[in-house]
Amino acid sequence: KLPQVLSFLSFVVDHFKKDDWSPDTAVGRAKVLNLFLPDEMVSTKTLYKYIDAQLLEVRNIDLMNKMSRRLPKCVVRKNHHILGLSIEERPVEVDNREEFGHFEIDTIVGLRNGQESVILTLVERKTRFQIIRLIDSKDADSVAYAMRNINEEYGSIIQSITADNGLEFSTLTEVMDKVAPVYFTHPYTSSERGTNEVHNRMVRRDFPKGISLDLATPSEIAQTEDKLNNMPRRNTGYQTPAELFNEECA
Repeated sequence: KLPQVLSFLSFVVDHFKKDDWSPDTAVGRAKVLNLFLPDEMVSTKTLYKYIDAQLLEVRNIDLMNKMSRRLPKCVVRKNHHILGLSIEERPVEVDNREEFGHFEIDTIVGLRNGQESVILTLVERKTRFQIIRLIDSKDADSVAYAMRNINEEYGSIIQSITADNGLEFSTLTEVMDKVAPVYFTHPYTSSERGTNEVHNRMVRRDFPKGISLDLATPSEIAQTEDKLNNMPRRNTGYQTPAELFNEECA
């Protein structure tokens, strides 16, 4: 079944190049959709062996998660600067991801001069669905303007938002006053917005550090949003965030 196996390998490489799918994502999605018979596929482990042997058009350096990394220890510091409700007051159903509609929010900068466009990201914790917007600056007015527009589209399903204590979120509680509560993490504890941190790294594939986001367009941001929301995930049984989000909304 060599032709079929070659077809599967082409499926893996095409999705890696076009959609940033990992080898494991491609294997899992192919199984879920029954795209190939078992003997027409190879395992994730075998795919990595092929990559190590340079048998595929994928290099180890291209694999974002191939290299292991040491995760920093989580140290919770007392929150001396609180912009609103502390994360300690956040209901347990937000933590366990059993309830839909709870979001994490963050910003992504290009150049760290504080005077250019930034990316605003919101991730729904249960489905991993992302809302991504290009905003004028990393300041409270820009975040507030974007959130008012997002509320018009998604306000009916937002049940809470978790943010850090950055000054760009200083008016977020006020903006969300009639929509949903906003909870703020402890300082220097990005792990309390872990879902957002992981997804920001995915966004960085298209918008790397050190590149001015003034060069980005809303259309390019929308393309990244669409790509990530249609990327199958292992932790969701290789369903896509868009599929799960639409099921919840229905």
